[in-house]
Amino acid sequence: MTSFCTRGRDTGGQACSTPDGEPADLAEPADLAERVYRQYSTPLLSFCLKLTGGDRPWAEDVVQETMLRAWRHAGTIADDTSNLMPWLATVARRIVMDDRRARRSRPQECSPEPLEYVLADDQWEPLLWKMAVADALPSLTAAHREIIAETVLSDRDPKQAAELLGIPVGTAKSRTYYAIRALRQALEERGGG
Repeated sequence: MTSFCTRGRDTGGQACSTPDGEPADLAEPADLAERVYRQYSTPLLSFCLKLTGGDRPWAEDVVQETMLRAWRHAGTIADDTSNLMPWLATVARRIVMDDRRARRSRPQECSPEPLEYVLADDQWEPLLWKMAVADALPSLTAAHREIIAETVLSDRDPKQAAELLGIPVGTAKSRTYYAIRALRQALEERGGG
C-alpha cells in the first residue's frame, strides 16, 4: 500500500494517507524504514563518522544496523517520525560502544602488518644452513677446515685457536679470514649464499 505523508503544521507530526484519502497505517515497516532512511541517513552517517573516528566503512555499517533496528521497532517509533534523530543517535552510539567492547574482548585475529613482513620462528633454517656448510667444508683446504673448526664451529677466538694449532696468532687471524671467504664462495657456488 502506498502512503503519502505531509507534515502537520500544528503539531510538527506527520499526517499520512493512502491514495484514496484514508489514514495510512504508519506502522508498516517498509514504508517507515524508507521514510526514516531518506530523512535521516545523511545526518546519521555524518554523526557515525565522528563516532568511528572517520572510518567510513564502519560508520556505514553502524548506519545500516541503526536503520535495521529502527525497522524492527517500527511499531514503537511510528507515532512520531518528525524527530527521530535523538533516538537514532542513541542507538548508533550504543552500536559503536558495543563494537569497541567486542574488539577489545576478542584477541586480534591477525597482525595489521602484511604477513610477508612478519618474522616466523623457522626451525628448519638453521638445520639447512648447517647442512649447506657441512656440504661446502670438504671443498676447502685442510688448513682452512681446521681453522674454521677451531674458531667458528668451536666458538674460540683466533688467539686460542692459534695456541691449540701451534701457529702464530697473525697466521690464525689471516687463515680464518681466508677460510671464511673461501667457505662463503663455496656456499654461493652451491646456491646457499
